Amino acid sequence: MNRSHLEFCRSNLNPTLSMENEGSSNNGSEVPPSQPLESLSISPQPQLSLKERFDLIRSIGEECIQEDELERLLAKKPRIVCYDGFEPSGRMHIAQGVMKAINVNKLTSAGCNVKIWIADWFAQLNNKMGGDLKKIQVIGQYLIEIWKAVGMNLEGGQVEFLWSSEEINSRAHEYWPLVMDIARRNKLPRILRCCQIMGRSEQDELSAAQIFYPCMQCADIFFLKADICQLGMDQRKVNMLAREYCDDIKRKNKPIILSHHMLPGLQEGQEKMSKSDPSSSIFMEDEEAEVNLKIKKAFCPPKVAEKNPCLEYIKYIVIPWFNEFTVERKQENGGDKTFKSFEDLVGDYESGELHPGDLKPALAKSLNRILQPVRDHFINDPKAKDLLKRVKGYKVTR
Repeated sequence: MNRSHLEFCRSNLNPTLSMENEGSSNNGSEVPPSQPLESLSISPQPQLSLKERFDLIRSIGEECIQEDELERLLAKKPRIVCYDGFEPSGRMHIAQGVMKAINVNKLTSAGCNVKIWIADWFAQLNNKMGGDLKKIQVIGQYLIEIWKAVGMNLEGGQVEFLWSSEEINSRAHEYWPLVMDIARRNKLPRILRCCQIMGRSEQDELSAAQIFYPCMQCADIFFLKADICQLGMDQRKVNMLAREYCDDIKRKNKPIILSHHMLPGLQEGQEKMSKSDPSSSIFMEDEEAEVNLKIKKAFCPPKVAEKNPCLEYIKYIVIPWFNEFTVERKQENGGDKTFKSFEDLVGDYESGELHPGDLKPALAKSLNRILQPVRDHFINDPKAKDLLKRVKGYKVTR
């Protein structure tokens, strides 16, 4: 992708973009919004070549199944439908907030339509918020407010937020026969292998609702007419189930799986961020001092790049956002330096030229620049402020 298109993608993530008409449809009520969300002002989309569209979409995924299918899809279908989804289960951490905004903006820049599935019924099945659907829906509204504030491209109707409870109820005659057919064609052990999508393991004692969950999530892909499943690596198994289902029903066009990287927790050995452990992740509306403290305490062994969460934050959040990473340090420690590529940064870090004591403050400063518009939104917008207060008061359940 050439520099002009990189600049365009960054413009869609610019935290200084002005908000228009902050109000949304619910005025803080505990039911899903029925009106379209207000948009951010962004620049017009440039025309991309087929290769540029492919490269931009492919850059999202740590894994793509299959690249040749993605190329053919782009060649024959001008407007591709991408599916992403989230279970409203508590406060939003930076991977879900910023990484999702980056990925969605890349997809819309490549001319895709993105359907974001607000999986409120799924959170209820998974016993989030004690199964209280009203609380789950309040969390869903709070999450949308964050994406609006951080700079997700909502202009032109390319991004659509869909509440699972509303959509399934309105087209139940389409949805439930599909779920039943998927369930009928799969043995229980195959479904149990998908339990990772809920943050569970095959060894966990599961409720009947949780066993039903993978069949429903698999059905979502076809129900939403998704060409691409753009979810995390932790959702890979159920996406593969969807491709296997296509084999069962002799469907030629399978959903393409574009699985993005999962950011680790900030402490040593934490493969995934945990909302139940505040020290493992940075939340989107964390105060500047909280971000500084969490990064200061983060695992960041000198000269070791592998499984270093601070470096992963820089690779997957800071550099994609700013297109560079700047370290400010005393002249005797090498002076200020701006890294244009992650590879150059790793080279300096592994050689010892760049010390954790200099890297960490620079990382915290970059993250705070990204998060400041979100903090401002939740301070200045009455509805957002009320939503955050309520969400912080809820007890997170598993």
